[in-house]
This record gives sequence, C-alpha cells and structure tokens, in this order.
Amino acid sequence: MNTTPLLQQKTERLTDAFRMFNELSENLAQSYQSLQEQVAQLNYQLAAARNARLATLSEKEKLANRLQQIIAALPGAVILLNAQSRVIDCNEQAIDFLGEPLIGQHWQTIMNRSLLAVTDSPHERQLKDGRIVSVTRNYLSNDAEQIILLSDVSELRQLQDKLAQQKQLSAMGEMVASLAHQVRTPLATAILYASQMAQPKIMDSKRQQFSEKILERLQYLERQVNDMLVFAKQGRLAMQGFSLRQMFERITERMDAFDGVFLLDCRVEHDCMQGNQDALQGALINLLNNAMEAGADIISIVAVQQEQGIEITLQDNGAGMDAEQQQQLFEPFYTTKTHGTGLGLAVVESVVKAHKGSVRCHSALDQGCVFVLNLPILASQLGLSSLRSMRIADQENRYETV
Repeated sequence: MNTTPLLQQKTERLTDAFRMFNELSENLAQSYQSLQEQVAQLNYQLAAARNARLATLSEKEKLANRLQQIIAALPGAVILLNAQSRVIDCNEQAIDFLGEPLIGQHWQTIMNRSLLAVTDSPHERQLKDGRIVSVTRNYLSNDAEQIILLSDVSELRQLQDKLAQQKQLSAMGEMVASLAHQVRTPLATAILYASQMAQPKIMDSKRQQFSEKILERLQYLERQVNDMLVFAKQGRLAMQGFSLRQMFERITERMDAFDGVFLLDCRVEHDCMQGNQDALQGALINLLNNAMEAGADIISIVAVQQEQGIEITLQDNGAGMDAEQQQQLFEPFYTTKTHGTGLGLAVVESVVKAHKGSVRCHSALDQGCVFVLNLPILASQLGLSSLRSMRIADQENRYETV
C-alpha cells in the first residue's frame, strides 16, 4: 500500500493550517495595535475632557467664592427661601438685621419677630434697633425658591425728612410773609369801621352796617389764621368723635348769607364720626368760599355712606378751571386771585390726607367744579353715651381754633 499521497495531503493540510494561523495571528496583532491606538486616543481625549472639566469647576468655584464674598460684603441682608418659605441660606448682614435663628425658620415667623410695620410705606419695615429697611422680594427662575433683600434706608429717610423739613421751613417763611400781607388789609378795615362806631352821632343803621363789616373782616382773618395753622401742622391733627350732622348744621349757618341756592343732602345713616370736626368743617368752608368767589349761585353738598367711610361731593356752577389750573390745584401758595394766600385747597388736601382719605376734582371752564372727598371716618361703634359726651366736649371747645 502506497502511503506517500496520504502523507503529502497531511503535509499540505498542516501547511495550510500554519498559514491560516499566521494570518490570524497577524490580524490579531494588527487589531491589538489598532485597539491600543484607540485606547491611547480615548485616554488623551478623556484626559483633555477631565482637564477642561477641572478648569470649568475651578472657574465656577472661583466665581462662587467671588459671589459669596460679594454677598457677604453687601450692606444689605440677603435671604434665600425654599418653596415652603423657609430660610435655606443667608448672609451675615441678615443675621445682623434679623438675629438668630434664621436657617430653617419660616419667613413669616421671622417677620413677626424682627420686623415692625411702617405706617407710611408698605415696602419698608423697622428693625428692633430702630433702623428702617426696604424689603424687596423676587422669585428665582425655578419659581420655587425666593430671594429677599433688606436694604438699610435709615440714612436716606433722615435725608428725606431733613429735605421735607427744609421745604416746610421755606413754605413757612412764604406763609408768614403772605399772612402779614393778608392780615394787614382786613385788620386796617376792621379798625377803621370800629373807629367810626365810636362816633356819638352815628345812626343805628350805619352802626349795624359797620358791625357787619367788622364781623366779616374778623371772620376772614379767622379763616386765614385757621388755614395757616392747619398747613403748619402738616396733617398732624387730633382725632376724636364728633357729630356729622352737627358739622353740616354749622356749615349751613355759615351759608345763610349766601345770595344763591345752597343745597345739602346728607344720606349718611350713622352720625358718629371719628376725626377732627373743626378741620373738616374748615376744609369744606374753603371749598364753599372758592365756589362763591368763582361766581357760583348754585352750590350743593351730598354726603353718601360707603363701606369704608363717607363720600362728600361738593358741586357748583361757577367759572370752573382749565387743565393747567387743575394740575397746580393743591400746590401751596398757588392762586389765580388778586388776594388770598393760596393755601385754601392745599389745606383741604392736607386735612383729607390727615384723615387717611383722598380728594379729587373734576372741572372745565364755564362748567363749574366738582370736588369729591373720600373719608374713612365712620365710627358707628360709638354708643349713644359717647355721642352725648363728645357733643358736650364740642360745645365747650366750639370757639377754639383748629
């Protein structure tokens, strides 16, 4: 049996197997080398990304530290609230303003504890040590957390008060000069009529006429002095109970000498009011005098009760005012008359503001004026005995000035 072909076949097969093995080995070596290159490339990219990430983190850390230093150096208090309005972060100034504890506390609790309301500004609060701070509150971009900023405005308020005081002193100087001029003429007239009354041969009719002239001049002087006093007080008026109907009765008595038609319609159910009767009466008389001096022959006053107080509307058919005059209507010492101090309407506004109310005017040339006073002066909780006592006190002080 010849074995040579079989051995030759086996040899060829073995040779092919070694060749295939070499080829596979070579392919594996190339793949391994390629994989090493890819790993090296990925390691390079990963290192670069890691370095960039570390650089970004370092910049963010620097920025965070800078922001933290800025917040710490701010003269105002910064408070961060979560969605439940509890403090989750704050700066040192917040602790100085509000005291501890702060973190974890509800904001309303902190306000009740450390912040007192300021009557003349809803956006300001007073600290326990007397400092005034403004309160600013904003939501962050996520609409859940809130940031609150408290800024010390005590010095600003003091400067504003000093400026207001300087303006008041300046106005007082103008007022004194105007008062001297306004008092001199009617006083000289009253003295002249009084000297004529001393004549023994004067007729009774003339004496009565002179007496009325003297009374008219004295009433004018009284109004001027009352306006000056109210303006000087700048809204600081003593408040007490009074009768609205009694005030309107006095006004009606003052209008007895009016040649035109005067209408009074009081639709207020409660007669017990809380305020300064003399000041309110003087303000309404100022409006009535302005209407008469503007040539009105029909004047009406309507008082209507509202939920928060009363609304008094005074309407006349006088000369009226244009838009430019209405813009300067309540400015002190502004007047279109040849006589007068220009304080009448300024006093009206001052009295209304002292009663926490508002006043507005509607007018047009040759169409009269309408003044509307909204006054939260209802005091219906006062009893009958309180009304009687305040009427007695009012009668005792009837002739006192404002």
